Amino acid sequence: MTTNAQPKQVDIPRVLSVKELGELLGISPVEVIKELMKNGVMASINQVIDFDTAAIVATDLGFDATEARTAEQAEVVIDRADGKMDIPEEEGAALASRPPVVTIMGHVDHGKTSLLDAIRETKVTASEAGGITQHIGAYQVHYNDHDITFLDTPGHEAFTAMRARGAQVTDVAVLVVAADDGVMPQTKEAIDHAKAAGVPIVVAMNKVDLENANPDRVKKELSDNGVVIEEWGGETPLVPVSAKTRTGLDELLENILVVSEVLELKANPDRSAVGIVVEAELSKTRGPLATVLVKTGTLNAGDYVVVGETMGRIKAMHNEHGKRIKSAGPSAPAEILGLQSVPKAGEMVQVVGDEKTGRQMVLERIREREAAAMHQQQRVSLDSLFGEISAGKLKELNIILKTDVQGSIEPIRNSLERLSNEQVKVKIIHTGSGSVTESDVMLAVASKGIVIAFNTGMEGGAERLAQSEKVDIRRYSVIYNIVEDVEKALKGMLEPTFKEVVTAHAEVRQVFRVARKSSIAGAYVRDGAVTRTDTARVLRNDAVIHEGRIASLKRFQEDVREVQTNFECGVQVDGFDSFEPGDVIEFFKMERES
Repeated sequence: MTTNAQPKQVDIPRVLSVKELGELLGISPVEVIKELMKNGVMASINQVIDFDTAAIVATDLGFDATEARTAEQAEVVIDRADGKMDIPEEEGAALASRPPVVTIMGHVDHGKTSLLDAIRETKVTASEAGGITQHIGAYQVHYNDHDITFLDTPGHEAFTAMRARGAQVTDVAVLVVAADDGVMPQTKEAIDHAKAAGVPIVVAMNKVDLENANPDRVKKELSDNGVVIEEWGGETPLVPVSAKTRTGLDELLENILVVSEVLELKANPDRSAVGIVVEAELSKTRGPLATVLVKTGTLNAGDYVVVGETMGRIKAMHNEHGKRIKSAGPSAPAEILGLQSVPKAGEMVQVVGDEKTGRQMVLERIREREAAAMHQQQRVSLDSLFGEISAGKLKELNIILKTDVQGSIEPIRNSLERLSNEQVKVKIIHTGSGSVTESDVMLAVASKGIVIAFNTGMEGGAERLAQSEKVDIRRYSVIYNIVEDVEKALKGMLEPTFKEVVTAHAEVRQVFRVARKSSIAGAYVRDGAVTRTDTARVLRNDAVIHEGRIASLKRFQEDVREVQTNFECGVQVDGFDSFEPGDVIEFFKMERES
């Protein structure tokens, strides 16, 4: 008998079912389920698990597990840390320069759309000038023997939403600032979103033809917000333009080309195409349509493509002028027809060899999503922060700070940034006064940050988005408490937080007096289930008049532990004896947030 037998090697796919893992390891699925249970994972025989979970089981059973590389993985990897695509190019591939992709950002009414229209109308090639322009979400202009691709989805919301889905599309951000208005709240947001993405900025100072234009004020306000223009010794070009009179457009395009030249944007046009969905819709006459921006390679009509969890063969491709095209190279936009369903904006497009490969990849992605749902990855929160730092996963804590008034921002920012240590840097990536908005939450998603709200509320949409995206939002009314919590989190001492979970509502229909200072509410449970350990809140005309523990819970004369919906019960609440018919009792419990 050999004492130093080598562990058997096993290649495990990225996702597989419990049954498939048993077959791969040569053991029964029951044994796999037992091993999973030992590791705190409850799974059925057909449940899909990911490689990490499967590898733990394999290692425990004496196997040396490695991840089986699929054709898809070898093609493209998305770095979830910064949202940028890593597209390995073939050795010795002839990389060619590609056009820059530009997004236009800025405050509402500062002329983003007018500027896009002005560039499109004056810079389309002569052969296209008579064509009917279609809105496909992106278009190219030709200037000084170079192409520039503009994303026709103005605004940092679209920009950040794509980044949050793992698609870093933009190479250069054009920040439009009105010369008569200066830096406004959305301008500041756009600056912070561009900086968080690490995208260079070119400032287009619009409306310079107006009488009340004040360029010096704009330059100062930009500088105050961390954008120092070249004229003042910084690195950001500023170009005076007028979308109305069409002046300054050549200088703007020239500066975009100069900035992109420094970036040395290159791609291999001779490989299979990889791209991003910019926009998608369901046409009544043509079916699912998607506007694709090619990142690398050349996309051809007739190619089989996989897009997120759908696929298809490209039946036709059109450019922004509605002209049918046969191919689209790096940084070129194209509307494609032939997908089985409508993909989401920001989804990755990948050419595959044939329909069978495409179907396998789509099936694998669906199974991967199901496996991820088993133990959904939590975003960074103050509760999990120390573990993330200790595991070496976190080097920066990104914070979006919203306060009631502008004056509160600087003292909080200074106090938090001083907490940075050798292991982790505390970085305030966006600040503003007013309620927490969906844009703030989306920035937290894209930058894997948290939101701190000081003496301010939250918009309903922001709250729903934060819950669905699992973004940690902390609300405070004392600056000291913010600093203390972040400091404790960095040191791993933060106490667990609890949230209130409403379990039931009951309507008081009768009141029974049992002693001089004690009464029982005869109540009907309208929804949920009342449990003896719940806390009760008494509401009269929607106003809370008392809150206390349940003193007793009865059905007829018997004490019970629980009463379900549509049943009657008798409830006594500690310290309260003034029930009236029509009162509503709200029952809740406090649960520790994971």
